[in-house]
Amino acid sequence: METARVYRMKTAEHLCPFGMKTVDLLKRKGYQVDDHPLTSRDEIEAFKAQENVDTTPQTYIGDKRIGGYEEVREHLGMSVPSAKETAYRPVIAIFVTALLIGLAISWVANGTLVAARMPEYAVATAMVLLGLQKLQDVESFSSMFLNYDLLAQRYVPYSYVYPYAETLAGILMLAGAMLWLAAPLALFIGTVGAVSVFKAVYVDKRELKCACVGGSSNVPLGFVSLTENIAMVLMGLWMPLKMLL
Repeated sequence: METARVYRMKTAEHLCPFGMKTVDLLKRKGYQVDDHPLTSRDEIEAFKAQENVDTTPQTYIGDKRIGGYEEVREHLGMSVPSAKETAYRPVIAIFVTALLIGLAISWVANGTLVAARMPEYAVATAMVLLGLQKLQDVESFSSMFLNYDLLAQRYVPYSYVYPYAETLAGILMLAGAMLWLAAPLALFIGTVGAVSVFKAVYVDKRELKCACVGGSSNVPLGFVSLTENIAMVLMGLWMPLKMLL
């Protein structure tokens, strides 16, 4: 069994998460880990000076220094996600969670997973979850949103109102309350959003990031964004129509 030496920060003030990840990863990959916690600032600085490195953890396999956590992943042939790399995982997680919550509400309210209102529960929940992502940092969201939303480009305050409007519409639709407000609100922001995304992506052929899961996301603007807006349009049309049937 090959041995790996890991030098990592483990002080009373800070337990380095990347050091723990490195040790765990190496063990799972079959290495015998010779773990060397650095328990004081003096010990950490002395190690960095001795090895001429700027950060910890540092991993050695044989006589070769591999480096930190990401370098270890790369050495083991594993992917190393980039901060600029596009990723659909956040929005997929939200949509899947919304669907599961919709099924759960349907089961509690109707005693079945496939009640007529289940899709409504799921879409309304997705609206709330997406709205909450935007509300975490409205300033960052508005900056990204202004890159492509046609109404926000004409009236900047709309970029700040949008997250609250989406969240409110989702909550009201989930409750089936005040649909006279929720339905037009969802229809309006969904229509403007769908037109804006379609123009930016399919007409202007621009490559942008989507603000659908907040201003720091790496989700590409395109099909996912269009789906979010079309779902709101359909909800805005369906909820009042259902009352007339």
